[in-house]
Amino acid sequence: MMSKTDNPMRKIAIDKVVINIGVGAAGERLTKATKVIELLTGHKPVITSAKKTIRDFNIRKGLNIGAKVTLRKDDAYKFLKEAFYAKDYKIPVYSFDKQGNAYFGITDYTDFKGMKYDPDIGIFGMDIAIILKRAGGYRLPRRRIAPKSIPRSIGISKEETIQFLEENFNAQIVR
Repeated sequence: MMSKTDNPMRKIAIDKVVINIGVGAAGERLTKATKVIELLTGHKPVITSAKKTIRDFNIRKGLNIGAKVTLRKDDAYKFLKEAFYAKDYKIPVYSFDKQGNAYFGITDYTDFKGMKYDPDIGIFGMDIAIILKRAGGYRLPRRRIAPKSIPRSIGISKEETIQFLEENFNAQIVR
């Protein structure tokens, strides 16, 4: 008889890691933010634009306000090892959501191994989102024929995410 832990379809893996820097305005600062992301990940970032106008922040709909890059597979694991090093392997418990994803921020790119402060670039922080998945079932909502929502039995809980990060990245969860 196979138990839940033996089933290979219940194995948790990283679906993607999204690194985002929001600068709030187009121009030279946005160019520097894209340079920081490219230095850290080795991938060319995508420019993100504002979804709606916010007059108090001087943001118009369609204005370029940030940069992001999505990492998958080995690139995601490699980047996460460096990101956890920059955070001293500590993540607060409120960084996890009910769907089994984790989000945290890094205040300065110089916290990464081998990064030195460059006065031409300045100081940039970033947001990192870790999206996890199981081997089977995450195609359900995206398939063309008979799409369905993801059942609770396939979903990943907050506790499973915490256990995954503790085992694979030696992360310490600050409660």
